[in-house]
This record gives sequence, C-alpha cells and structure tokens, in this order.
Amino acid sequence: MPKVLTDAQVEDYRTDGYVCPIRAFDADAAAGYRDRMDQLEADHPGLWARAKVKPHLLMTWLNELMREPRILDAVEDVLGPDILAWATGHFDKKPHDPGFLAWHQDATYWGLSEPSVVTAWVALTPSNQQNGCLRVVPGTHTDGQLRHTDTFAADNMASRGQEITVDVDEAAAADLQLQPGEFSLHHTMLVHGSSPNTSDVRRCGITIRYVAAHVRQTTGFQDSATLVRGTDRHGHFRPEPRPSTDFDPAASAFYDEIVGEAERRKAAIAAQSGSPRSER
Repeated sequence: MPKVLTDAQVEDYRTDGYVCPIRAFDADAAAGYRDRMDQLEADHPGLWARAKVKPHLLMTWLNELMREPRILDAVEDVLGPDILAWATGHFDKKPHDPGFLAWHQDATYWGLSEPSVVTAWVALTPSNQQNGCLRVVPGTHTDGQLRHTDTFAADNMASRGQEITVDVDEAAAADLQLQPGEFSLHHTMLVHGSSPNTSDVRRCGITIRYVAAHVRQTTGFQDSATLVRGTDRHGHFRPEPRPSTDFDPAASAFYDEIVGEAERRKAAIAAQSGSPRSER
C-alpha cells in the first residue's frame, strides 16, 4: 500500500516515468526555504558556482529539505524502503532568462550501476509553461540509454550543451507545472528538458537525486551518499556528515574531498564516452 501516492500514480510512474504534482509542504514553507537560500547566496557571492556538487553538505536548509518526510514517502512508493540521497542541485531562472535544457537523460553521465534512481524536483516558486518548467516525454524511460552529443550551445544549462541525438515528438511532451511547495518525481532514464523563461516571474527549484541502497558507483571512485530512510545493508557509498551550521568546517572539508573525487570521476566517464568533460 503506497504511503503518499495512489495506486494509479504508482502505475503512472511505472508506465510514464513521472508523477506530478505532489504536495510536500505549504507555500509559506517554500518561501522560507527560498529566503534562506537567497540570504546565503547574498552572504556568499558566487556560492552556486562553487557548490554545484552535493550542496547539501554545505547548507543546512538543503540538508533539511532532502529529508522532508512527505518527499521521502513518495520516493519510497516508487523506489522502496531503503533510500540514499545521492546528489542535490539548484535550478534558478530569473525573469526572461534565456537558459534552457535540451532533451536528455540524467543517467547518461552518472556512472551508477542501474536506474533505481529517482529525481524529486521541488518548486520554491511557481514553475509553469511561461517561466520554463520541466518538460518530459512520457514513456521514454523504457527506451534504454540513448546516444547523446555535446553541442556546447549558447544558453544550454547543461555542462556541455548535451542532448539526445534522436528526434523528439514535441507534441507528446508533458509540462510538469508546479506551485511553491509541490514537487514532481521523474525516472533517471526519462527524456526531459526545459524551455527559457519568457515571463516576468522567477522559476526556482531544487533537485534531489535519490537512489535505492543497493545501487553502486561503477567508475572505480569512492562515491558518497546520505542514508535518509531505512537501512543501508550494502555500504556502496561513503556516509556523508550532516552540517551542524552552514559551511560547517568538518562537512566543508568532506565536501572539498568529494568534489575532488567527483572531478576525477567526471574525467574518467568523459574518457570512456569520448567527451571532453562530463556532468555530475
């Protein structure tokens, strides 16, 4: 019996590769997270340029967010009871921001052993067609790993402008529109992207990548993750410290070590794929 999702929503995830929308918390709580994020960014200019990899190791508000029980309940409904938070990210489009994401699959460059991985996209502002919400192509998570190419296109928010090399039926795409405090779940193999923000309204969301505890890193480097529910009987990932304050010295030192490891992993995956760089 699912904890948050209905049986129909669980089936939708299996067949379509996503569920949307799901309520995590109210709009006031979303504004609180957004204000804490904005204040931290104001206090530390260039914060997100540094904290692209696992920023939950540096920021207490983000470490709290990835443990939100309502989100974990929904993740458990599709992933099972033993859950690790593996990565987090920040996606912010200011009004009239030309940034976009071409059609791609998340799993392509991550080096994980299997696709028992789900992304929660948590809205801290409205996310809709006008301001460049996430778009997905239902059912494409069953198509296997698709070939990607690096375009280095201007305004593509991906690290190399990577995109799939197969045609996408735009008419089949679904817009994952969210209100503040809502989130979507999507499968790591699902083809997705987003359009520029053509509105006067900011679009800001947080991604949390959750993996089943039996998943492992295959690149030969020691990866890390945080157990957020259940039990880790496998030990494939190095346990992560929880910051007691923003930029906690111990957590920051661990972060710097992991970033170095991630950069080496990027280089290894890029060498295997023939790409000059790879994305976390």
